[in-house]
Amino acid sequence: MRTVHVILALAGAAAAGALAGLLLAPRKGEETRKNVCDFVLSHAPGLKDRRLERLANQIAREVKEEVR
Repeated sequence: MRTVHVILALAGAAAAGALAGLLLAPRKGEETRKNVCDFVLSHAPGLKDRRLERLANQIAREVKEEVR
């Protein structure tokens, strides 16, 4: 197996685990999205709040569709 495939598999597994953690979090979705937005803004200050909020909402919709 190529090293690239292993790295991609690990990255995918980490993303899936993080996503599952967000879905099973004890907080409401709105609060979780706000926390994610705050985290991203603190690490990428060039992003606009509105653009980030749209991205967070899009991710939440896609996750809900996948879980169903």
